[in-house]
Parts: sequence; structure tokens; C-alpha cells
Amino acid sequence: MTLIPSSKLASAPSLLSPLPCINKPISQKKIESVLNHHIPGLTSSERIMASHIVGYPRMGPKRELKFALESFWDKKSSAEELEKVAADLRASIWKQMADAGIKYIPGNTFSYYDQVLDTIALLGAVPPRYNWSGGEIGFDTYFSMARGNASVPAMEMTKWFDTNYHFIVPELGPDVKFSYASHKAVNEYKEAKALGVDTVPVLVGPFTFLSLSKPAKGVEKTFNKLSLLDKILPIYKEVIADLKAAGASWIQFDEPILVMDLESHQLQAFTKAYSELESSFSGLNVLIETYFADVPEEAFKAVTSLSGVSAIGFDLVRGAKTLDLIKGGFPAGKYLFAGVVDGRNIWANDLAASLTTLQALEGIVGKDKLVVSTSSSLLHTAVDLVNEPKLDKEIKSWLAFAAQKVVEVDALAKALSGAKDEAFFSANAAAQASRKSSPRVTNEAVQKAAAALRGSDHRRATNVSARLDAQQKKLNLPILPTTTIGSFPQTLELRRVRREYKAKKISEDGYVKAIKEEISKVVKLQEELDIDVLVHGEPERNDMVEYFGEQLSGFAFTANGWVQSYGSRCVKPPIIYGDVSRPNPMTVFWSSTAQSMTKRPMKGMLTGPVTILNWSFVRNDQPRFETCYQIALAIKDEVEDLEKAGINVIQIDEAALREGLPLRKAEHAFYLDWAVHSFRITNCGVQDTTQIHTHMCYSNFNDIIHSIIDMDADVITIENSRSDEKLLSVFREGVKYGAGIGPGVYDIHSPRIPSTEEIADRVNKMLAVLDTNILWVNPDCGLKTRKYAEVKPALQNMVAAAKQIRTQLASAK
Repeated sequence: MTLIPSSKLASAPSLLSPLPCINKPISQKKIESVLNHHIPGLTSSERIMASHIVGYPRMGPKRELKFALESFWDKKSSAEELEKVAADLRASIWKQMADAGIKYIPGNTFSYYDQVLDTIALLGAVPPRYNWSGGEIGFDTYFSMARGNASVPAMEMTKWFDTNYHFIVPELGPDVKFSYASHKAVNEYKEAKALGVDTVPVLVGPFTFLSLSKPAKGVEKTFNKLSLLDKILPIYKEVIADLKAAGASWIQFDEPILVMDLESHQLQAFTKAYSELESSFSGLNVLIETYFADVPEEAFKAVTSLSGVSAIGFDLVRGAKTLDLIKGGFPAGKYLFAGVVDGRNIWANDLAASLTTLQALEGIVGKDKLVVSTSSSLLHTAVDLVNEPKLDKEIKSWLAFAAQKVVEVDALAKALSGAKDEAFFSANAAAQASRKSSPRVTNEAVQKAAAALRGSDHRRATNVSARLDAQQKKLNLPILPTTTIGSFPQTLELRRVRREYKAKKISEDGYVKAIKEEISKVVKLQEELDIDVLVHGEPERNDMVEYFGEQLSGFAFTANGWVQSYGSRCVKPPIIYGDVSRPNPMTVFWSSTAQSMTKRPMKGMLTGPVTILNWSFVRNDQPRFETCYQIALAIKDEVEDLEKAGINVIQIDEAALREGLPLRKAEHAFYLDWAVHSFRITNCGVQDTTQIHTHMCYSNFNDIIHSIIDMDADVITIENSRSDEKLLSVFREGVKYGAGIGPGVYDIHSPRIPSTEEIADRVNKMLAVLDTNILWVNPDCGLKTRKYAEVKPALQNMVAAAKQIRTQLASAK
């Protein structure tokens, strides 16, 4: 195989372009021929280099799975048609990874929704409310757990470690009855094998699965989740036996929970679990994969001490300190899967630096025990640069998406074996040098302004209680004011208008007219529903981060750089390559236009600096907090321009503040200090009468509630309904919150329409722990992904519930 210099990647055929379903097996002879095209004189065993990919994006280069899922959910296509799209995607990825030279190709990393939900299905851990009667779990039960149905809500969803990917949270109690209820792992192994590709089946490890679960209702405070290990390990043994019988020689267990701060009893449970599984591992090579951070020393000792485990994978990008542990002693005879190619970002690997690291590791573990790998699954990066023909050529030379990262892994493995592609390495070195010296990366004025921020904490001059009094005099809102989070449904017609405007098929006047009409429709609907504080619906916005990034300097954008967020939902993160500033106002025109259509308060809608940072691919050549301060200054300018334009309520979303929290507790304080500071910078200059809202999405907020209070927002709206109102527990435990707060009263990620009674019940639970004069009534999140047929009745019921309780409160006086 001749590797392609990065300067020629744009014109080369796509490494992972969509392929038709493969109908005949790939011969081993063909694979070796492709792998070794330019490496003469090597034996067959030497030619297959030690390379590995932890996992791969599942949506497809053009989001093929997304569209197939949504068509199936809308009953426009059959289960067989959905399965055909999925099979084609799997076959394409497996074949092309084999052709690229990867020795250890991951299997079972494909999912119709989420890999943790797949594990719930594998173990038959279906909550009783879904009325599953046993047997192999099918689409009905699977998607009901993920999305809810007409009768019951979906399972809780939260962030996967510190990523923007969401997983379905297992609900487990002492009475759950596990069973081997999904044969997906072995079926996909057989599917790949029939195509001539021997994959490494990947399973979410039992320790991580239980650690990420939540206790079922009624046993939250008394139940030890790890006590279920004895119940689930027999299922894992069945799966292992099936995979072994099918011919698997390697199995990968993902145990990323090992990078967290774990107590000794937890590590003992981990060790016990794999000791119990050891008898099942006979005749297999077992890889335990960790990622997203350093592995603490005690966890490192625990995982490297397991006698039945053949290999251990470490993230050496975000876990650079793990290198010191490896140098201090790595067990002889075990494979080290060295994650030196970044699975979380899109910058091209510094191949020379990685090769130096690998050569040092080779001296510790031995040449035949070192495997070049990605730092994590490539699920968290975009699919293929070849799908970006319009991306700036210089910036493009600095990047590597998933397909290019596969090439980088293979190139490093070959270089390590003595078959270094000098042209490829030279092109990479030139791109690294170009990025360091490019004048478009640095803006001295921006750097000085950001550096000057460190001398103050940027708090508003008046406390929140006094501000709320001033704001109420101006806004005159009822108790339990109703609002929504920002976006309204993005219809096909609306998307068409934006697409055609971008393609210059309609004029600017035509575009503005169409967007104004949509805003008018949204405003009138909210007035008809009698919502108190309105939004303009964000019809002009493609994405809550991309929209702002397109108007800020230092950002670049892709056409197809999609990354899965949850289910079929994909986001297209901007690329922050240089210093950030705001050349012009970004939202003032649309917010002012919307306010002119109503006498009710209209929220100006902004995305906060921490969320823009955490939902972008961020430059890795300066500390993240420096980039965040730059973004905060840009948003500050926008906030002050909105206030000057007469917008009295401004929402600065920090949906991703919690997800950026480092995985290790020792690093929390530093992150929260600069993240909260960044938010306060954005609004420290506004008048007391300007009400500042913020919004936060799915996460576990209870452990950072004091930092949320320290943000000093006037009102916070926050996810609550899908997490079984877990947020309210922090107030039951005595935390005093004096600002306005709107815990979400219904889940917008499900098509289910909640009743007035259900919403009223939820509000009454909130009133049991929150003062009447600070509580707001709102959905969990924005309504962009929903249909108007769902949104109208849901909001109608929400307003009706608020009015019902207002009446009850008034009569109780």
C-alpha cells in the first residue's frame, strides 16, 4: 500500500467513502498485497503491522444512518431497509480499514443508537415499564428505551465522560433479572468474517457498565450497583463463549471508568470481575481499553496485574502521565496498545513526535508487544476530509479526520517496523511547521485583551436579589413565568431556505423575508399559547455553535464534518484554529426584529463561551482557558449591543459547562474557576434591569451546583425531567438558590406529549423544594428537533399546568 502525502489527500480517493455492500469475501492474500505494496523483503508475519483502531464513527460519511433511522421512525421505510443501510456501512468500514493496513479492526462498535443501550439489550436489563416479555430484543423495545413511546418516557440520557456524546443510563436494582437478550456482538463478528475481515469484537466492560448505571427508583441511597457483578458476569461468559465459537481470537473490553478517581473497594470489584472471567478467556487474547485521561496509579496496578488479560490500551494524548507509569514498569509478555493518535480532535498528528514516543515504548515492552492505536474511539471526530473540497487548503493541511487518522496509525506502525514512508512524514512535518508560523493564527490585540482579564473576577455590581426586584418592576411577569429554551422546530422548508441562500439560489432580500415570516409565525404561536417570555425560534441558525463561529474570526467550518451527539442527532463542530474576535454584531438584527413584533419580553439568544469552546474542535497549541477568554470577550460585545438595542432579557447558554469538567477531581477547581469566570465576563457590564438567563443540558449538575450559583446568572433553565428530577435532590439536601430557576418540566428529546396533569405534578414537586417567586416553567431544552404537531400540544399543556398551579396558589392565600 502506498501512503498518500497529506498535501495530496484532497485529490486522492476517499479512504472511507461510501461503498455498496460487499458481496464477496476479501482474501487474506489480497489484504497482504494491499498492506505490503511498497515493503519488499518482509515475511508474511512481519508484513501485517501492529496497528489498531479503538472504534469508528457509525453515522457514515454523509450521515447515511441518520437518514435511515429517521425514515424508519417516521414509518417511511421498513426495518429491512434500515438494516440494509446499516450492513452496508459496517461492510464499508471493515473492508476499507483492512485495505488501509489496520491489523486489529474493531467490531461491534456500530450501533443503531448507543453502545451502552446495546449493552443494556445484551444483558436484558430492560426496565419493567417497557413491558418486554423476554427473547431477543427487537427494534420496538430498543427504540422505546431510547426515545420513549406514547405510553412511557425514555430512559435517562447523559454525557459520555467529558464528551458531547450522550449515552442511555442503565436503570438497575437488586431485583433486575438479566438474560442474554441481544446477539448483536456475535452476529456482527460473523458478518465481518463472512466478508473476509477478522474483527476484534468490542464490548462495554462489566465494571464500566455498572459504574455508569443508576439505581432504580426506591433504592437510590441503599443499593450498591457493583453488587450486580455476580449476576451479569454469567451473561458476559456466554457472549465470550459464542464469540470464541465463532472464531474470534481477540476481544476488546472498554473500561474507561478506570481513568476516574476510584476507591479501593471499586478497584477490588474490577479485579474480582476479570478474575472471575479469566476461565472464559482461555484460547483468547483479551484487550482492556482505557481512554480520555491518565489512568491513576492504583488503577494502573490493578489492570496491569490481571493474569488473564493479554493487552492493555492507554490514551497517551490526554493521558500523557500514564507514560511515566509505563516507564516505571509494564508487565513482561503483555501487549501495550499505545494510543498516540488523537481520537478526540481533528489536528494532524505530529508523526515525528509520536514516532519518538513509540520508539521509547518499544524499548520498554519489546518490538513484538507494541501496537500503535488511537487514543480513544474515533466516534468523537469527523469522518473524512475528502468530503471537504471547499475547506481552505492551508487549514486543511493541518487536519486529520477519522479516515486520515486511520492512515496515520498505519504510517506510524510501518515506520516503527522500519518501513517508514519518508514522503508522508515530510509532508506531515511541513504541515506542522506551516501551522506554527501562519500569520492567520495569531492576533496580538486579542491576546493582550484576553491576558488583561486575569486581574478581575468580573462580577456584576449588585447582588442577584436586588437585580431580580429591578427586573420584575420592568418586566412585570406573573409567578411561575413560562418560557422556552430558544429554538423552535426546523422544518424542511426552513432548511431549504437556508440551504438555497447559502448556495446563492435566492437573494438576501428573499432570505430575510422568509426568515422574518418564520419569526412572525413563532411569535404569534407563543402569544396564542400565552407564553410569558418569548423567543424568536432561531430560524436563521443551523447550529447553536456553528452559527456564532461563522461570524467570529479564528474559526473554520466544514461541509460534512458531522459528529454523533445522540441517536440520529449529529453536530458539525467548528474548528478553532486561531485567535478569536467579533468583527460585527451577530444576532442584534434578528432579536430586534422579533422584539418589534410583540409587547412581551423577547429573549436575545446567545451561546456562551464555554459551550462554544467545548462544542468545537479547539486549537491544541495554547491552553483552552486562553481561547475561552477570547470567546468571552466576543460574546460580551454582543451582549452589550443587544442591551443597547432594547433587549431586556438575554440568554447565554452554557449547555456544555458541565461536560468540560475534567475527569479527575484534582483538576476540577482550576477548570471551574476559568469556566465560570468566562461566563461572568460576558455579562458583567449590563444594567441591573437586564435579566441574564443561562441554560444547561443533560449532565449531572449536583456536584457543581456551587459553581453554577457562582455564575451569578439571574435565571437558569436546566435539564430535569429525563433524569428523574435528580437535580431537585440537591435542593432537598439544603442548598439555597436565590436566583430564578427553571428545571425542565418535560423531555423534548422524546416525541411523547406530556399531559397537563403530568407537568403540574412535576411543578408541584419543584415547589416542595424551591420558592414560588424564583421558579420558572419551561421544557428541558430547545425544540429544534421536534415537529410542530408535538410542540404545540406539549407547550399548551405546559402553560395550562402553570396557570392551574397559579390559581391553586392564589386560592391558598
